Amino acid sequence: MQHKVIDAKDVVIRFAGDSGDGMQLTGSLFADMSAIFGNELSTFPDYPAEIRAPHGTVSGVSGFQVHIGSDHITTPGDFCDMLVAMNPAALKANAKWLKRTAMVLIDSDTFDEDGLKRAGLHNDPITELHIEDRTIIIAPITSLTEESLKDSGLDRKTVNKCKNMFTLGMACFIYNRPMEYIFQYLERKFGKKKPELIEPNKKVLKDGFNYAANIQAIPNTYNIEPAHQPKGLYRNITGNQATAWGLLAASEKSGLPLFCGSYPITPATGILEELAIHKSLGAKTLQAEDEIAGICTAIGAAFAGSLAVTTTSGPGLSLKSEALGLAVMTELPLVIVDVQRAGPSTGIPTKTEQTDLNQALYGRNGECPMVVMAAKSPAGCFDSAFNAAKIALEHMTPVILLTEGFLGNGSEAWRIPSMKDYPKIVPPFAHPNKEYKPFERDPETLVRKWAVPGMAGCEHRVGGLEKNHEGVLSSDPVNHALMVQEREMKVRKVADYIPELEVHGAESGKLLVVGWGGTYGHLLSAVQDAHELGMEVGFAHFDYIKPLPRNTEEIFSHYDKILVCELNSGHFVNYLRAEMPQFNYAQYNKVQGQPFLVQEIVSAIKQNL
Repeated sequence: MQHKVIDAKDVVIRFAGDSGDGMQLTGSLFADMSAIFGNELSTFPDYPAEIRAPHGTVSGVSGFQVHIGSDHITTPGDFCDMLVAMNPAALKANAKWLKRTAMVLIDSDTFDEDGLKRAGLHNDPITELHIEDRTIIIAPITSLTEESLKDSGLDRKTVNKCKNMFTLGMACFIYNRPMEYIFQYLERKFGKKKPELIEPNKKVLKDGFNYAANIQAIPNTYNIEPAHQPKGLYRNITGNQATAWGLLAASEKSGLPLFCGSYPITPATGILEELAIHKSLGAKTLQAEDEIAGICTAIGAAFAGSLAVTTTSGPGLSLKSEALGLAVMTELPLVIVDVQRAGPSTGIPTKTEQTDLNQALYGRNGECPMVVMAAKSPAGCFDSAFNAAKIALEHMTPVILLTEGFLGNGSEAWRIPSMKDYPKIVPPFAHPNKEYKPFERDPETLVRKWAVPGMAGCEHRVGGLEKNHEGVLSSDPVNHALMVQEREMKVRKVADYIPELEVHGAESGKLLVVGWGGTYGHLLSAVQDAHELGMEVGFAHFDYIKPLPRNTEEIFSHYDKILVCELNSGHFVNYLRAEMPQFNYAQYNKVQGQPFLVQEIVSAIKQNL
């Protein structure tokens, strides 16, 4: 077979296997290596929902998809150019994501009678899954790894854990990836505690590369040139890391210590873990005994004058709802990060959705308004977290920042910003020894002053019972109506301090595509594809949900129909219908625990035109 080296604009690789096969690590290393090489990228980790799914079954398959390119990348890709399937279940679960031209790398050692039976397959999985027309590379990866490390002195269990490195070596050959980064990673990971594992892992990585170079089954290899990006320092970053760093940046710009009180919950735990690393930057973290304790400690930290944060997912947001009401009533600054997952209840905890929006908007008793925001990309979580903290601190209000499992666990290349490019955060602190009324408000913003314990002459009471402007308990009906109105208007006035809505594509016409949160990349790509097909549509994406940007109504008025696309049954479109009922809304919804496919959105655009 004649070997070809093909220059590719972009490729999508999906690594899949059992949870113990190390596919998440393999995908992460491939992505980090590509980021260092200079490629644009987007990743999508896809974990099994069960903690200990039966070995070799479809429910236990763990996947990691990487989309790398020489131009701007906005999604992890709909379908893959190469699938690495470490067992029959991984092949069965992911065969539907193969392009017609895809390459499939199979570990033949796992395709025995028992492996096929566990996956629900029969004698010939290639025919059974209808993938005969793909390029199938059948390699005894487990046996080759054992042969590579037969003289390493490692036990068999440890040797078998290295087969992901053999696979990564093959991928490095196929896509011309430099392996130096992997060597550095191995030295950092094992250098102090297990140095004996460094050389065996390097050897098996090289052997995988050389094996792929010497077999005749691989017809083509691919070059993906570095992207032309603005100069700067880049890194591959996940949404959870970016959220944590954005909060740390807000702490620096406000001059306030950061406190995060949280309870671990998938897929939000990474934010708490990342903040816990940075004690040197003044971050204080508390792993509380439950969700309620987490938010209550954060409210206490806000009362004491800290930038207070609590992180969670949908079930935890439910448990925090009463304390959220307390934060609204006391008008204390608080950032609540909700990394959404599929529900209800425990649902599918490792899968992504946008099904917490109704809860964020309405899920509290009484008239209980607060700012609701949404991050749109893994790297964008940095700015979203920074801005959420800025609004909370300067407007003395709780802010819910919605991200998603797809964003929190996914990653992309990020240009590390300079803090000089970010504005100062100026909380409205009270003045010591001046007359202080806890709920007396700024006439423009309706924001109250923030007095912290120890501030002379500013002793006061806050709590869950209604007060008047002087901070005195009040059951007066007229006062209650006034305070309810002022709390709502304070949130609505935040619209004067957020960016206006922007439109991509046609600025007027038959159809405006609308989205929010992590659907941004998929919707943008779909609208660009629609333009190439001759469809003139606009696209507007909402980072701020309550309040809406000031020019929303004006933008909507330029289109005949508003197509709202979201990963739920219609939360945002119904909110828009309530806020601005005069427009003609259509909706496209997906509730499968998976992100949109670009082709799905293009099809929805065609139908609505």
